[in-house]
Amino acid sequence: MNWSDLFAAFALYLVLEGLMPFVSPANWRKSLLLLLQFKDGQLRYIGFASIFCGLILLLFVRSGG
Repeated sequence: MNWSDLFAAFALYLVLEGLMPFVSPANWRKSLLLLLQFKDGQLRYIGFASIFCGLILLLFVRSGG
């Protein structure tokens, strides 16, 4: 892995993050308002699950699976 891979991954992240507010700003805003209702523990669990799934996917992709 080199710096260009890291920048490519970050660029893809920005593209994916920008899709929802671009395509449907009203629904994106509603989603953010719903997130405000979660407790800290729930948000931490979602964050942990996201990190875990991302790491598993990265290991799978990097192993050539």
